[in-house]
Amino acid sequence: MKEPFNDKSRSLVRSKRRKTNLILNSLIIIVLLLIIFVSVRIFFGNDETAGEKKTLAGADSSIIKDRSETVSVDKEADKVRAGENEQDREKTSAEEDESSEQNKKDKQTDGDEDQTEKDKASDEEKDKADKEKDKKDAEDQEVVTEGGSGPDVNKTIVNPAWEPLETSQANPNPNEYGGQNWNEMVQAITYATGIDESNMTILFLGNNGPNKSVGTILQKDTKQKYRVYIDWVEGSGWQPTLVEELNG
Repeated sequence: MKEPFNDKSRSLVRSKRRKTNLILNSLIIIVLLLIIFVSVRIFFGNDETAGEKKTLAGADSSIIKDRSETVSVDKEADKVRAGENEQDREKTSAEEDESSEQNKKDKQTDGDEDQTEKDKASDEEKDKADKEKDKKDAEDQEVVTEGGSGPDVNKTIVNPAWEPLETSQANPNPNEYGGQNWNEMVQAITYATGIDESNMTILFLGNNGPNKSVGTILQKDTKQKYRVYIDWVEGSGWQPTLVEELNG
């Protein structure tokens, strides 16, 4: 009766061993698979990490390179702008200098013109003053006598300061009553009476003897008549000798 029990026990033991071996083998396989999985992860993970690191490094290098190029371009642009600004400043400065120089020249020109006008006005004033002085000096030397050569004479005027008026005639002919000789005789009458030609009407101008002439004029504004005697001075021109103020 004991043998069947032993056989059954042995069967149970073997069955338990097989189960145990199966479990152990399964665990061993699982452990091996885990080891393989971990190893694969470790090795391939490192490669991917290295690749990622390389990629990141490359990206960083590219970014740095791009930034360097951007900085370089910015620096070049700054240099170009600085150069342009410097050129603009130099151009502006040159234009300002040119404008300032032109203003100086314009002011100098205006000053010269003003000075010329002042000098001209001063010369005119001086000439006018000289003429007034000469006229006054001549009047101071005038010798006025009541009456004269005829009943129609109110008074007679003689002035030793009278001088011959310089002639501009190349071949003067004092007996010719016309042209430049006529003009110079009228100038002598104006010189003696102090009456401007535009304010006189010549009533008569003719011969009064060899190289002598006489003229009768009417002063327009006062209606006063004068008779003027003039002589031709050889080499000089016509010289007044006597003025008569006429009645009526």
